[in-house]
Amino acid sequence: MTATPPPAELRRVLGHFATGVTIVTGLAPDGAPVGFACQSFASVSLDPPLVLFCASRSGRSWPLLRDTGRFCVHVLRHEQRELCDRFGSPTGRRYDGLDWELSPHGAPSLPGVLMRVHGEVAQVHEAGDHDVVIGRVLGLEDGEPGRPMLFYRGRFTVTERRTSAARGEAPDGRDDFWG
Repeated sequence: MTATPPPAELRRVLGHFATGVTIVTGLAPDGAPVGFACQSFASVSLDPPLVLFCASRSGRSWPLLRDTGRFCVHVLRHEQRELCDRFGSPTGRRYDGLDWELSPHGAPSLPGVLMRVHGEVAQVHEAGDHDVVIGRVLGLEDGEPGRPMLFYRGRFTVTERRTSAARGEAPDGRDDFWG
């Protein structure tokens, strides 16, 4: 029988899969805006239009957002690290000083992102310490042009080529676009 890999090894190995970075927003039952950074987001079905994201059950925002059922997934542009840090932090006020508006679909809409998916919770499946959320798509918005923010091997992508590496490779063997 093979032993289950420890969390650190799982994180290291699965980190070889590059993911986009999103922010999921919604409203708490009292009407306050909530949100969290999320790397687990995907299209599920075109007919009916469904998406999924994974949310930690121990987080502050997901339990509140789940109660109201409406959400907006924002796909971040590569230069939106500050926004990612703001919503990825377990502490602090995510919306303080932030320019946002309420979308016609009932969730906070953040400016300057690549695109937005507006939805409502259709199904929630428990999976370990997270919930897998299937959402019905209510609307889509193209945002600002640009490159996506990506997360790879525990780091955000580097957007400029390294100049000290020979033949396009970094000294550690990684290509010149990754930190």
